[in-house]
Amino acid sequence: MNGLCADLAELEDLKNGLAASMPCDVLVCPPASLIARAAWQVKGAFALGGQDCRAEPCGAFTGDISAEMLKDAGASAVIVGHSERRQYHGECDADVAAKARAAWRAGLMAVICVGETEAQRDEGRAQHICHGQIKGSVPPEASAENTAIAYEPVWAIGSGKTPSDDDIAAMHAHIRKCLVEHLGAAGQGMRILYGGSVKPSNAKTILSLDNVNGALVGGASLKAQDFLAIIAASRAY
Repeated sequence: MNGLCADLAELEDLKNGLAASMPCDVLVCPPASLIARAAWQVKGAFALGGQDCRAEPCGAFTGDISAEMLKDAGASAVIVGHSERRQYHGECDADVAAKARAAWRAGLMAVICVGETEAQRDEGRAQHICHGQIKGSVPPEASAENTAIAYEPVWAIGSGKTPSDDDIAAMHAHIRKCLVEHLGAAGQGMRILYGGSVKPSNAKTILSLDNVNGALVGGASLKAQDFLAIIAASRAY
């Protein structure tokens, strides 16, 4: 929940700072109030997405936004199941799966988030939690073309804490295994993004790890120069 019209200048700086041939796919998910204006401003220089959607296409759901509305505003993707939605809005795995299907219905890619809290990790249940979220949140029709998975250790978001490289690699390997068990061959090619205090100083190391196919960037995406540094860190991979 960050961003006013004045902050669109950061997107202009991002557009101007991107090389003609980007080293990776770039997706920015601004608040819904800015998507249409952002689409006009960036003019396809990079992709835009929503931060959430409702499962239904329309109806008496005051204050919510549908996947179709996001698509109409200029989005090509939407984040579903973010830990903050699960925590503050009580969203369960079935809710997340319904939103993923809504994204596909509207022609959007679904970025499905999974991840454990610090208490769950301390109890030794991190892998179990992520396995359950994948089974419950990722519909069996998911493919590498319509879905990406974002692993976000909840305790690392906005805290400045980052799991060790070994911890990240182990969890991403576990998620890959769960995806293959759940989806078959489709799970082998699906992108797994890491999201937990990714910043310019650690992006290159994190992106070099096995089964880390990108980053879900939080606070560091609010400043174009920081985000450009993370994008540049992907060049070698």
